[in-house]
Amino acid sequence: MSVNVESRVVAPGHDAYVDEAWDLKERIRTGEGVLKQRRGFFTDAYRRSTVYCYVCEDELVAFAATRRDGYILFLAVTPEYRGSGYGKRLVATVADNHSSVTCHARTTNHNALDFYEHLGFEVKRRVNGYYEDGGDAYYLSLGEAGFRDKLSRFMGF
Repeated sequence: MSVNVESRVVAPGHDAYVDEAWDLKERIRTGEGVLKQRRGFFTDAYRRSTVYCYVCEDELVAFAATRRDGYILFLAVTPEYRGSGYGKRLVATVADNHSSVTCHARTTNHNALDFYEHLGFEVKRRVNGYYEDGGDAYYLSLGEAGFRDKLSRFMGF
């Protein structure tokens, strides 16, 4: 795996990497049965977000699309780069830029739930019928500031 991975930020109102992010999300959806959204919904939400990206030789390998209140709309890491810390770094970046970090995760997406729990997210509530297809979600919130600080130190920010 190349060591030339760069972090980039796409400001709200721009769509740099939107097609690549859609392709990555769809690749994960096809392989794992999660991250199910319509393209129009995804594209609109992406364009309204600040998107933190990791790019290797102009290929998007990970991204987190985040609202201005610290809510993570989408977070995805290409399977070849999982376990390399890019997901943790994305969450740490969001935590460094927001006073709170929240998200929803499908109740059946055990990989995502394990990832978020490992980082210190707590399930605040279950939301029945949250997704377009009727699937349920958990609303998650990153624990107290002490953990965000610990995560930031761990990730070298």
